Amino acid sequence: MQYIGNAFSLQMVALNEGHKLSIEPISSLPKESKDCISVVGHPDTAAVLGVTFNRANIKLQKGDVLYVAQLVGGRLPEGATTLPEGFSFTFVKVEVLD
Repeated sequence: MQYIGNAFSLQMVALNEGHKLSIEPISSLPKESKDCISVVGHPDTAAVLGVTFNRANIKLQKGDVLYVAQLVGGRLPEGATTLPEGFSFTFVKVEVLD
């Protein structure tokens, strides 16, 4: 599965199974991100990213990928649909290898 989220936590991985992770910075969300399941847990962040707001708990398994859009610059103003001046996203690809 492929997911888009606004954060990554070790709680998203079944640690007792001993998975290895690949974590790499990327320049943007992938073009096929429309096929990803959104797990963006903040409504305004989801609106700015153009994905569905979905506060969900996931457990990443071997082969799963989580694209993280990390907001930089503070907390978005309530009701934001675009990034305010001084805000940006950094993007990271987290992949469960085995």
